[in-house]
Amino acid sequence: MAVAIRLKRLGTKKKLRWRIVVCDKRRARDSKFLEDIGSYDPSREPPRLTIRKERAKYWLSKGALPSEIVRTLLKKEGVI
Repeated sequence: MAVAIRLKRLGTKKKLRWRIVVCDKRRARDSKFLEDIGSYDPSREPPRLTIRKERAKYWLSKGALPSEIVRTLLKKEGVI
């Protein structure tokens, strides 16, 4: 099973929020996931980003592949 770290869309139209989740690569964007490791709210000023660093490092060590956007967010928080 290939595991990915990616964003899950929440919120309403024009008021988006995102969850950073670990899930199977073959699943749809907003479907079932293995673990929720953070959140990202770009509508705030400045954008709010929270990541459970120890869990993100755990999943990366197990071979989970982050999406491009999540990789950028993880770098910003100092996880990668």
